[in-house]
Amino acid sequence: MDFIDHLIPDSSLRYPFIALLFIVIFIILVLIFNFIIKKWRIRARKSKSHIDDLIIRMFRIPGIWIIFSALLNIFSSLLQEDARTFDVLQKISRILLIITLGWLVVQVIRGTFRYWQNKLDINNPNNLEARKRLTQMSMVERITVIIVSFIFLSIALMTIDSVRQLGVSLLASAGVAGIIIGFAAQRSFGQIFSGIQIAFTQPVRLDDVVVIEGEWGRIEEINITYAVVKIWDERRLIVPIDYFLNNPIQNWTRATSNILGTVFLYVSYDLALEPLREELARIVKDDPNWDGRVQNIQVTESKQWYKEIRVLVSSSDSSRNWDLRVAVREKLIDFINLHYPGSFAKINAFGTDRKEASATDE
Repeated sequence: MDFIDHLIPDSSLRYPFIALLFIVIFIILVLIFNFIIKKWRIRARKSKSHIDDLIIRMFRIPGIWIIFSALLNIFSSLLQEDARTFDVLQKISRILLIITLGWLVVQVIRGTFRYWQNKLDINNPNNLEARKRLTQMSMVERITVIIVSFIFLSIALMTIDSVRQLGVSLLASAGVAGIIIGFAAQRSFGQIFSGIQIAFTQPVRLDDVVVIEGEWGRIEEINITYAVVKIWDERRLIVPIDYFLNNPIQNWTRATSNILGTVFLYVSYDLALEPLREELARIVKDDPNWDGRVQNIQVTESKQWYKEIRVLVSSSDSSRNWDLRVAVREKLIDFINLHYPGSFAKINAFGTDRKEASATDE
């Protein structure tokens, strides 16, 4: 303090000098901190472990805020004779320190969950257990981050007397306002509890294949209040989280990713099935999307002018099964046209018009 007074005898220049000195020292310390982080990152890239990269990402921003908060606390002591300024700076310093610690705790939580999640292999076709754990951890992580953020934000606000007194006054007069807010927030809380319920009962999981609102897709994200379904054509369907509890949906990977797929062909009665069965066996044998479990052709319906045959094939997951059904349909149609031309069903309407029925699938 005496050093500042001796160096700057003019009191009108004292505050600008302290502010300039604060900025210069802060910039120097940040440059030193970034230099250390840069060197640490170079060493971390040479390491096979991902933990050191995670630690660097977690501490970079909190480190800068800690430097700022510590400097602010030190420089505020130079202004002790100005009680009002000193008190304001002290409160700002405490709030920044609390927020920084909260940020650091949140990053540690996220880093811990990322470390656990990276141990799960969801690229394996038989990834049911991994998807169950990933869904639970994702939801628990989000809820934990929200709770921790709320706690540290509350602690930061409690350091301000005026806000604390305002909070007490609001709580004392909550009455009817609290009831109104409770009704207004009822759906929001319902969504949150639905998210918690889905995390543990798991009617759907991350990466599940589902059919919702007539759209086929995969569960890409499960958040606290909504889920994101990635549709096959790269669109995203945003679904409220309680939709999965209140509406029936098709979950193709609920118990296992294995799936059976069907292709329907409509052919004339004189077409023999045995050659088609032999051709189907040849087709799936050379197709990597077939898992070797099921391949069969059966007559499932007989109409006045044609018969319906169902081609049943199996795959390890729905994406492979889609590609397999497409290939089987194309090759069987070509096979029938080549070896048994005119064998697709023809509907004779009133004895005059003749129209070929198309091949369909489910």
